[in-house]
Order: sequence, then structure tokens, then C-alpha cells
Amino acid sequence: MIHIVLFEPEKPANVGNIIRTCMAFSCSLTIIGPLSFDLSDKALKRAGMDYMIGFPLERFLSLDDFYLKRGKEKIFYVTRYSKNIYSQADFSDVATDLYLMFGRESTGIPHDILRANYPYTLRIPMAPEARSLNLADSVALVLGEAERQRKFFGLATREAIKGEDFLFKEAEEKENWK
Repeated sequence: MIHIVLFEPEKPANVGNIIRTCMAFSCSLTIIGPLSFDLSDKALKRAGMDYMIGFPLERFLSLDDFYLKRGKEKIFYVTRYSKNIYSQADFSDVATDLYLMFGRESTGIPHDILRANYPYTLRIPMAPEARSLNLADSVALVLGEAERQRKFFGLATREAIKGEDFLFKEAEEKENWK
């Protein structure tokens, strides 16, 4: 399973969007540290839509608490300070849990954590003058690559809700009404 880990996220709309993305990709979400908003915040619910209902969210008060429980896992740290490009990391083993950690919107992951885990840091290439991408966009980008490498294991690759041939049935029904 792929686990998205957010270190002290600051914007409820980002967390809501990330919940929605995690739900769509069958990932788990872990939030570390105190929050500057309530998890029942309107912006969080609006961005997460109905995916918020019953979505399992793991919480840790600190990085130390997280490492006590999850420290032996394969954790990648997404940061602008890495030389390692995220698409070059090997995410392909579906038998291994994968943890992708993203930092707070304003300051990222603490630099001492990045230095201690530098071989496992990842960078999203961008224009030299750009400081960062939106947190929810960064999660979607790196998660999408991990899922691609895992060949979208366990995910629907065909329309499952309306039916695989929905587009053609819809056109046929419209034609029959004429």
C-alpha cells in the first residue's frame, strides 16, 4: 500500500484535496503534528467532498511518535532540496509499503530530518525561479508516478461506475430518441 504522510499541513483545502486523491488511489493518509485548523473545517469538507465520510486518517502528535511506529518503513521525503528526481525512484514493488512524506506548505519538512535521510529525498523538477508547487498538486504528481510504476495495482483501469461502454451506450440512446 502507498501511504501519504503530511508533516504539519497548514491549509485545510489542501488536506481535503489530498484526502480525495488518497481515496481515489486507495492510499492511506497520515498527518503528523499539530494542525492550525480543525479537521471538521468547511474548506476541508468542501475539498474532500463526501470522501471525508469514514476515511481512515492516522494521526501522530510528533515526528518522534511517527518514527516509533513507522520508522522501519520505506519512507521517501519530497523536498526542493534534493538532487534525486522523484520519477527516478523505484516505487514498483507492490509487496512493500511505501511512505511518501510531504512537508508543511510554508517551510516543508524540517531540514535536520532531510539531512538525516538525504538518500531518500526526492525532488520535483521545476523552473529554477519557482520555490514550490501546491502541496495537493505535489502529492498527486508523485503519487501518480508511484501508481504508474506499480502498474495501477488494484485500481480500476476501465469505467466501473457507469459501465465500460457507457460513452457508446449513451450515444446510442440519444440516437434512438431522435
